[in-house]
Amino acid sequence: MSLFDYLLEQTIVYSSWQAPFASAKLELLLTNNSIARARRVLDVGCGPGTNTPFFANAEYLGIDINPNYIAHARRKHRRNFIVADLSTYDQKPETGFDFILVNSFLHHLDSATTRVILRRLQSWLSPDGYIHLLELVLPRDRTIAQFMARMDRGKFPRRLEEWRDLFERYFDVEQFEPYPLGALGLTLWNMIYCKAKAKS
Repeated sequence: MSLFDYLLEQTIVYSSWQAPFASAKLELLLTNNSIARARRVLDVGCGPGTNTPFFANAEYLGIDINPNYIAHARRKHRRNFIVADLSTYDQKPETGFDFILVNSFLHHLDSATTRVILRRLQSWLSPDGYIHLLELVLPRDRTIAQFMARMDRGKFPRRLEEWRDLFERYFDVEQFEPYPLGALGLTLWNMIYCKAKAKS
C-alpha cells in the first residue's frame, strides 16, 4: 500500500480529500431524483457516512469494508452501518431496497468482483427500486483527467463503454450521463452517473 493510499484510509484525510468535490459529484443524482421519497436506502461503499445526511427520513443501511470509516460513521450519524466485504456478504434483505447508491466504489474492484456485486445488488432492489451508480471514467486521451484517474487509489477506472456494458448486463439503464468533475474550470476527473432498474 502506498503512503497516499494509507493516508486515504484515515477518516479525517479521506473526508478532507472528498470535501471539495462531494456536492459537485452528486449534482446529477440530486437534480434528477427526489431523494426525500427514498424509503429503504442501501449506501454501498459508504465510507465515513459522507452521503448519510441525504437520507435522514429513510430506513438506511451503509456498508463499507473499512472498520475505521464505519466506526466514525456510527459515532457521527447514529444510523445503521455494517463492516462487510460486499463481494462475500450475502445476507439478502427481507424487503428490497428502493434506492441503492454506489458512489465511487466499483473502480476499486476488478471486473470479476464487480460482476458478483452488481448481480447481488440487482437481486436486492425492490420491484420499483432504482440503483444509482457514480463512477470514475478513464479518458482515452492523455489529459490531466486521465492522469488523475490513473493516480486515484482505485486501480480499475474504466472507459465509458466498459461501464455501460457492465451495468447493462444486470440492469435496465434509464440514464447514463458522463460529466466532468474539477475546479477552477479544469477537469480533474471524468465521471459517469447511471440510473437503472433491475432486469426482470
